[in-house]
Amino acid sequence: MKRFISGDQSRAVAIWLFACAVLVFCMVVVGGVTRLTGSGLSITEWKPIMGALPPMNAADWQVAFEKYRAIPQYAQVNAGMSMGDFQGIFWWEWAHRLFGRLIGVAFFLPFVVFLILRRVPRRLIVRCAVLLGLGGLQGFIGWWMVSSGLSERVDVAPERLATHLGLALLIFMGLIWTGLEAWNGESHARSPQGWSRAAGVLLGAVFIQCLLGGLVAGAKAGFIYTDWPMMNGAILGPVDWGKGALAFLHDQALVQFNHRIWAYGLLIGGTVYAVQAWRWRLAEGLGVSAFVVAAALWLQALMGIVTLVHAVPLWLGALHQAGAALVLTAATLNLWLVRRSQARLFTSGPRSRGL
Repeated sequence: MKRFISGDQSRAVAIWLFACAVLVFCMVVVGGVTRLTGSGLSITEWKPIMGALPPMNAADWQVAFEKYRAIPQYAQVNAGMSMGDFQGIFWWEWAHRLFGRLIGVAFFLPFVVFLILRRVPRRLIVRCAVLLGLGGLQGFIGWWMVSSGLSERVDVAPERLATHLGLALLIFMGLIWTGLEAWNGESHARSPQGWSRAAGVLLGAVFIQCLLGGLVAGAKAGFIYTDWPMMNGAILGPVDWGKGALAFLHDQALVQFNHRIWAYGLLIGGTVYAVQAWRWRLAEGLGVSAFVVAAALWLQALMGIVTLVHAVPLWLGALHQAGAALVLTAATLNLWLVRRSQARLFTSGPRSRGL
């Protein structure tokens, strides 16, 4: 395999980064299941090293159970829970944390080996180091999130859950983007005027929608107002404006409404973007990628409605969260393709004037 060569490519590094992206995707889905099963507070301590080992005997299990019984969630939500039920939620949270540790190892060790062998393209070393740092920060953010539900709340703070999810998705996008760069090498081509900006706005809008979905999940807003397109017969359900600005983060009616409204705007914007891409018949596969994003948005919206009207059963909730990551993948790939395009249009179409 070539080292720092002209073209600045490394297919091995790209495969490693794509594999890590797949692991992060699985982590996001497992995190969603952990939330939906109410398992996130079952482990009340953060031990980055020793916490990798689960309770090994009955005495260890009893200690872990007693620690859980000391937090408000047990007293107010799960009072009387049996040891078997506790173990059921414990294993989901333990698996979620273990998966995070495995991702760290899967990224760190190959990164060190590739650096020693001088396989990582020079321009990507800092990017990979930043991704490694963000992965470490994610562990701290995860505990910061869990700690919000151990003393005064019976669940984690919605804004902290959204932050934890958002950072995971940023890492996910970074892995995909850097993998594409490693696979294809450096390019100095310029994208069509206006299209790069439009594709970036579309990706940003998808990311914001994911964060709004995190607030819905954190506030458990998907379990109320399960009719559509109205909310219990109203456009907007009753909002506790006494919470002030926190209503936008904690109020169940408002966070669900915001998630719905942003979805409508995103569907319109994504569809217009795809139609414009077809109208200008962009080369380099940009028209196809634009339609893939639009189709993914529509499918995800339909999945969201189905999930809502069925009051978020576990499998639909997990599928909807996985769908969000796939839409983000499509939007990330679309932006990368736009930025790499040489701005050539088919001669039968109008000249590029951007959006």
